[in-house]
Amino acid sequence: MKTLKFIPIVVGAATLAFSLVAFTLKVEKPEKPLREIPKGCVFLTVMGEERSDSSFMYKTPDGVTTSVNRGLTWLAKAQNNNGGWGAGSHSRQHIMDPHAVQTDPATTSMVAMAILRSGSTLTKGEYTAQLNKALEYILRAVEQSPAATYNITELTGTQIQTKLGANIDVVLASQFLSNVIEHTQHDKALQARVKKNLNTCVAKIQRAQDRDGSMTGDGWAGVLQSSFATTALEAAQANGANVDEDGLRKSREFQKNNYDAKTGESKTDRGAGIVLYSVSGSTRASAKEARRVQEEMERAKGSGRLAQSAAPSAENLEKIGFSKDEAIRYATAYEVYESAKQTAQRDDVLDGFGNNGGEEFMSYLQTGEGMIIGKDQSWKSWYDNMSGRLVKIQNNDGSWNGHHCITSPVFCTATCLLILAVNNDVERLVKMGKEN
Repeated sequence: MKTLKFIPIVVGAATLAFSLVAFTLKVEKPEKPLREIPKGCVFLTVMGEERSDSSFMYKTPDGVTTSVNRGLTWLAKAQNNNGGWGAGSHSRQHIMDPHAVQTDPATTSMVAMAILRSGSTLTKGEYTAQLNKALEYILRAVEQSPAATYNITELTGTQIQTKLGANIDVVLASQFLSNVIEHTQHDKALQARVKKNLNTCVAKIQRAQDRDGSMTGDGWAGVLQSSFATTALEAAQANGANVDEDGLRKSREFQKNNYDAKTGESKTDRGAGIVLYSVSGSTRASAKEARRVQEEMERAKGSGRLAQSAAPSAENLEKIGFSKDEAIRYATAYEVYESAKQTAQRDDVLDGFGNNGGEEFMSYLQTGEGMIIGKDQSWKSWYDNMSGRLVKIQNNDGSWNGHHCITSPVFCTATCLLILAVNNDVERLVKMGKEN
């Protein structure tokens, strides 16, 4: 078994202060013309090529596009010869050279998803070659993993595993395979291979679930591993994978139960004591059900079955056809979502650990994607705030890095790009959030 050697080290952290007020982005003129993001199929609605609800779309500001392009350039240079990227070991957080660390599936999956969301696909775009190599790296990792194991790598002690959980690699690999499968239409053999490996990942994730719906193998902020597992299962289900519905429901319930909508308090015992890590997962896990409540209530009011002033309560949901148990579950999800999303965006909560680490960036991502999945128009205000924060702290070389725990510039850059480019992926996220 490959094990990363642990060398104790204390990493210094400088607190970064941020402002939530509006500001004007000032971006220096790039040395070469600004690259336009290629129009992959998930971009059609955003780019105006397909009919959709235009009020929900939001064009990426030019300054943010410049920032994304710089990050992509840095990541492309950071790829290793085997097609992967790595975050490095927990015990050597000070190493910032992406070629001085061992590659791992979790980090590779995050980078690949960032490339895909930013416009390149397996057949077109500036980073097609890098994406194809990354896909092959992930497929090999899944195929070489023993069937009885929970994870897809023998590597242990990585920053991502130590901070998020021992099985985070299979979780993020599953999500990447769900995202990329729609781009394999050109190669039926590859499509079948991706689907087979996606089902392998889903089976591992669901075997690793505890009775409460969380994932085994907690890290420092294990609630984030469980949150991303819920996301991965939802994405896999939307792409036809063999997802056990009861297991997915338990996964959602675990996340929702971490937040009390009536008191506004979060359970942080599995989130390193940090409200942000827990509440972002609660927002994300309740978004799909909250959206159904909103849509069903609007239909009922439009048809006259409910008064225009009717609240989305369990009682009213029963009146419009929900079973008693469903009405209670969906009404609770709605309450959790509406309250948790507000808490997740409070200035004191956004500060997380006190300065930015990969965990903060991942939490921001979960909140934003949840709002889009929930078809919540306020996601654009969230995006303005997040894009402003991230552009301001981008390194001169185009990367981002953390200042505590997950410090890896590769992992942090990928996560930041997933946030900055999220409005390119609105169509897919909205589609994934619609219940069958």
